[in-house]
Amino acid sequence: MRYQTFETYASGLRVWHESLRLVKQLADQNPLIHTPPGRAVHAGLELGLRMTQRYEKQDFGIKEVFVNNKRVGVYERIELEKPFCNLMHFKRRGLEESDKVLLVAPLSGHHATLTRGTVEALLPDHEVYITDWLDAREIPMEEGEFSFDNYVDYLVDFIEHLGKNTHVVAICQPTVQALIATAVLAERKSSATPKSLTLMAGPIDCSKNPTRVNTYAQEHSLDWFRNFAIMTVPKGYPGEGRRVYPGFLQLGGFLSMNMDGHVKKFFNFYQNLMFGEEEDADRFRAFYDEYMAVLDIPAEFYLETIERVFHHNEIARNATTYHGKPVDFLNITDTALLTVEGANDDICGIGQTEAAQDVCKNIPKKKRKHHLQEGAGHYGIFSGSKFRMHIRPLITEFINKYS
Repeated sequence: MRYQTFETYASGLRVWHESLRLVKQLADQNPLIHTPPGRAVHAGLELGLRMTQRYEKQDFGIKEVFVNNKRVGVYERIELEKPFCNLMHFKRRGLEESDKVLLVAPLSGHHATLTRGTVEALLPDHEVYITDWLDAREIPMEEGEFSFDNYVDYLVDFIEHLGKNTHVVAICQPTVQALIATAVLAERKSSATPKSLTLMAGPIDCSKNPTRVNTYAQEHSLDWFRNFAIMTVPKGYPGEGRRVYPGFLQLGGFLSMNMDGHVKKFFNFYQNLMFGEEEDADRFRAFYDEYMAVLDIPAEFYLETIERVFHHNEIARNATTYHGKPVDFLNITDTALLTVEGANDDICGIGQTEAAQDVCKNIPKKKRKHHLQEGAGHYGIFSGSKFRMHIRPLITEFINKYS
């Protein structure tokens, strides 16, 4: 019923949105729109439109990159299709395949397109693939459940599909599953065991410098999350009846963590429109078109993540299992390991990702590296100027070294 209540509320907002859109169309045709009062009306109407809009998944939209100062076309294709995720390949036209990089995007509320900047930055030097997770409300019940171990299954399958000389880069939440998948492949002595593994801002050991996210998870029981956070997809969607952690609930959590900052950005957007600062306004539009677009997460995966990562801290306690069998991270011996953290990360505390260095003790020290990026928050680890200037070159250098 709670999901249905949200849908009813969202339907009401759509009515307001369409009304505002019609009023804005009329107002924009009035010559007075270019006067100061007219610009104020225009800015207020666009702000209202954005606050009543239901945001949909954006396209990656990467059409070209520059390789050695030459323009190279890029097209997307589905490399491998699964019920809960597509393995996407960004194919560079006219170039032979270089180092294969599997970018493991989080399944934590936002679409994989949130990492568009990461993909774009890696493309000039690498053949990039990404886990494009699907919205659980769009997945029919007959496809079954999707658990924590199923996530690892998908990564193992994707890596084995890509084969030898594959490098894995995992961002945030899936650093855990990427590390487990690497250990599973190493134990099997698979030829597809990653050549390198880069873990960025992920909760390998949640006991290190706990953040509000860690504390919140610790303070609430699994039953509390099950009763409060889990809802049933209502009628009208292919996934009707599926139990999920809804994207709109996750978005509310994202926004509440920094509400003052978001309010300030919306106020600045209003001022940008008032004073004709279109470049700044466009940056705002691009960011929030992506940030506000969310997906539903399968309930079983969400709850098991809370339990296994945030409550039991399994990797740090050497208590990780995969389909009931213990996972031994000491089996990882030949995969080079890079861990990256942000000094200003308020979601994943300093030391939580670096903990993987101690977990993987059988990787020679010369093949392990840790980087703490000064001035970078959580999102700055994989997007923005600090990522492009400092972290992306570091990842490329690391991958090239162990190719």
